[in-house]
Amino acid sequence: MFYGWYIVGACCLIMMYSSGANSLGFTAVFDPIVDEFGWSHTQISLAASLRGLERGLLAPVAAILSDRWGPSRVVFGGLILCSLGLILLSRVTSLTMFFTSFIIIGIGVSATATPLLMVLVLSWFPKKGGLAMGIAASGVALGGLLVPLITFFIDTFGWRQAVFIIGMGVLVIPLPLSFLLRKRTEKYRYPHNNKESGLSLDDDDSSILEKSEVVNIETKEALNDRVFWIIAAAFFCQVLALSGVVTHIMPYLGSVGLDRENSSFIAGALPLATIIGRMGFGWMMDRVDKRGLAVLSFALNSLGVGILAFIVPGQTLLIVVFIIIYGVGWGGSVVLLAGLLNSYFGMKRLGTIIGFAGLITMIAFVTGAPLAGWIFDQWGYYQPAWFVLAGIVGIATFFFAGLRDPSNFSAKSA
Repeated sequence: MFYGWYIVGACCLIMMYSSGANSLGFTAVFDPIVDEFGWSHTQISLAASLRGLERGLLAPVAAILSDRWGPSRVVFGGLILCSLGLILLSRVTSLTMFFTSFIIIGIGVSATATPLLMVLVLSWFPKKGGLAMGIAASGVALGGLLVPLITFFIDTFGWRQAVFIIGMGVLVIPLPLSFLLRKRTEKYRYPHNNKESGLSLDDDDSSILEKSEVVNIETKEALNDRVFWIIAAAFFCQVLALSGVVTHIMPYLGSVGLDRENSSFIAGALPLATIIGRMGFGWMMDRVDKRGLAVLSFALNSLGVGILAFIVPGQTLLIVVFIIIYGVGWGGSVVLLAGLLNSYFGMKRLGTIIGFAGLITMIAFVTGAPLAGWIFDQWGYYQPAWFVLAGIVGIATFFFAGLRDPSNFSAKSA
């Protein structure tokens, strides 16, 4: 089998466990922490959002280290830190210790973040990497399968013991997979007539790079181009809403009368629905204009957050509609960030460029969850937060109208 598919599989499983343990699963431990310590929703949200801050600040560093040391070492070190952070979280006794544990988790997540692994996948599938990225990125969605399991552990053993088990699980499940990650080299040649690579067995490494990179934009040039800032600003708005939804989905559903079991299944089903968006949008990225796909993805994101405000117990159909619409939109946005930036700036410095975009969008991750928590603390309900966030993402949909045709841009820059 073409070794690129081993890369896709390893990235998928690593992101599955990492997202379930470090991001999606946190919503299940939110209320138990409030009950034990009496901290406000704003305080807990701010601590949790530090994962995004550290991931954003260190994303460019992780990309540079991956280029220098190789992805295997960087991901290995990141997973070790994730494990240590989760174990420390299970032993917290103060708000300072609580914040510290999330800083450690955030540093670790920066080395296992989706953008870094997406660049690795794209390097193995330079011509038609949309579907490969969609499959790999589905690992984040599959992390939703862990939410009901994490909720069961919390309700059975207590939140501290559950978090400790999850932290130790990092060393057993994703850590060994990090050894499979490696850069594309002469040793791993493309098979003859491989459709994903579009290259033959006779192509050497230099011709692979030449054929796979239409443009070779340096990082400084990309950061000076308005296209980069339009894309980054749009995804800033999308991540702002995503942060609020992912962190507060279970507390919100509980506040409107749903029990923890049903809330956990909804929280778990939501990322699973993103698989449709990740793979569907990934497949379409190789065939249609990515700008139109971005408009569609963001429109679904905005509509989904708005629908969330109307969910009440007994409205099963509306819950299903929310899961599908928001899940597909969210999933599409995951693969579109790397795809759009690759269209305009090429593969040469894509990891670092995505890292800087991640720095900007993760500021939104830090802001979105505390914003939703603050609104709840002020008014006692979440609905105003969902309307505000839906409006922000809706406005960002129009940002893509300002993007010039990437084919003209590429031809001019080549």
